[in-house]
Amino acid sequence: MVKLTETQQMLKDLTDANGVPGNEQEARDIMNQYISLYADEVTTDNLGSLIAKKVGKAGGPKVMVAGHLDEIGFMITQIDDRGFLKFQPLGGWWEQVMLAQRVTVMTNKGNITGVIGSKPPHILPADQRKKMVEKKKDMFIDIGASNREEAESFGVRPGDSVVPVCDFTVMNNEKLLMAKAWDNRIGCAIAIEVLKQLKDSDHPNEVYGVGTVQEEVGLRGAKTSSQAIEPDIGFSVDVGIAGDTPGVSKAEAQAEIGKGPQILVYDASLISHKGLRELVVDTADAENIPYQYDAMAAGGTDGGAIQLTANGVPALSICIPTRYIHTHAGILNQDDFDNAVKLIVAVIKKLDAETVKTLTFK
Repeated sequence: MVKLTETQQMLKDLTDANGVPGNEQEARDIMNQYISLYADEVTTDNLGSLIAKKVGKAGGPKVMVAGHLDEIGFMITQIDDRGFLKFQPLGGWWEQVMLAQRVTVMTNKGNITGVIGSKPPHILPADQRKKMVEKKKDMFIDIGASNREEAESFGVRPGDSVVPVCDFTVMNNEKLLMAKAWDNRIGCAIAIEVLKQLKDSDHPNEVYGVGTVQEEVGLRGAKTSSQAIEPDIGFSVDVGIAGDTPGVSKAEAQAEIGKGPQILVYDASLISHKGLRELVVDTADAENIPYQYDAMAAGGTDGGAIQLTANGVPALSICIPTRYIHTHAGILNQDDFDNAVKLIVAVIKKLDAETVKTLTFK
């Protein structure tokens, strides 16, 4: 068994925690446990986002570094007469990756293990075997209950959260880490580590490490937390698509794990701010920090909400290339995490009032 480093233990604690949109408390508690060690003040907004403040220069520019606490999952909507559970996806799920996967149903009486099922292909007409099984219409969760009453006796109710099952795993190449919920506990980990690196350092600003809620269903926590902070600069830290697996062309996805964090020039919610982007790239070049440019035509990040706060906020998304996002198990390279932290810390140290004013209108 591999002995985990201090950083890997934090990543394990964050990813093993359960937290779907609207029920992020377990993940928030873990993030708070770590980030409170390096923050001057930790608060929570009324939607549930965690906001950790670290003051370098009081009254200096406010820099927001936001990762979202929620992972994709499901919500129970019905219990049928035979004790099977119908569900609503929370976040974007592709039917291909769902069937026969283990899940955890979070009830007031404790967690229950289940599996996602559907009608066996052996009894389907030949033409239907080739069709995609529809997640809302044809899938259900089997928790081993004999009927509705037994399922209810287990504590299951409509509205209960359901999360994927995948324990944090250090792979044989020990830089590669597999877990559920990299999207986006890795962003929360970056926010924690940035405040840790700044703990005993001078920086000409106030830094806010934020764990936002409900990103996967519409960037909702980013809206409320950024309204509470009113940042001058916003960084969204998230996962990005890794294109280094069989069948993926460079035209479809160009990033590779282990080649540095992705600087997103564009996603469906955010056109990266030119001045901020150039400062980040110039800093990476000067510090010899590897990075990769990328663009994401579909999907958005918290930066899309942060940029619209008050009269506008220069914002940029920095992502960690990750294989198999929006499934039960993702894989990333810890070097990319380390380099993302190093880059963001180096940029923060440059963000004094004059620099922020200059790049805002660049």
